[in-house]
Amino acid sequence: MARSTNQAATPCAGSGFVLAFRLALILANGELGDLDVARARLAQRAPDVVIAADGGAGYASLLGLQLDALVGDLDSATPEESTRLTESGTELMRRPREKDETDLELALLYAFGRGAEEAIVLGAAGGRIDMTLANVLLLLHPALAGRRIRLWVGRQTAYLLRPPGGEIDGAAGDAVSLIPLQGDAQGVTTHGLAFSLAAETLGSGPARGVSNRIAGPDPSVELTSGALLVVHTPQDELPGSSRLPGTSRGGPP
Repeated sequence: MARSTNQAATPCAGSGFVLAFRLALILANGELGDLDVARARLAQRAPDVVIAADGGAGYASLLGLQLDALVGDLDSATPEESTRLTESGTELMRRPREKDETDLELALLYAFGRGAEEAIVLGAAGGRIDMTLANVLLLLHPALAGRRIRLWVGRQTAYLLRPPGGEIDGAAGDAVSLIPLQGDAQGVTTHGLAFSLAAETLGSGPARGVSNRIAGPDPSVELTSGALLVVHTPQDELPGSSRLPGTSRGGPP
């Protein structure tokens, strides 16, 4: 378990580094999955800056990306690797190993603290269950409230909706799960989904909101209180028996 520390992040190189960007890609140290899928998705959403959460740094070269910043306790980087990264222009932001935050948490706070408007996270899932759950729950971090963050896991996308709600990404036939994360989600009303809700409550625990389907244009969800984790799965990632009649395979990566 992490021990408390009041020490701030220490820049190891490139002090005074100022970011001005819209979209940050954050590479976490979970499982990256199919490289071709990740590359295809990034080809459609090219990031303005690439930030690694410690061990996620190794994914940058696999994806053909230049790493702009490395954040965390840097226990996964050898001195030689740190030198190579610094020489290539990567800013190193080191934290003590004994800390309260995870490396992904630090990377997200760093990105938005430097001016990011949106963040995509790769490598947030896989491996340890506790780390996967903790990474998802970072969407509820008070300092990240109102921030646009997308977790990419293969071709799935997860993000948080708070009141009053918002649009749902995806195309007809895609699966959408609405999972309450902060107690019950109340006043939930859906539009454009196969199994509709009208000012209803999605309770914390029961799986009622799992595996809905997009059935119409401009799908969206409204809620009056609570928070919903939205998980979008493209139709061609679903078993054939799970597809809605009259929908076809295909869709965006």
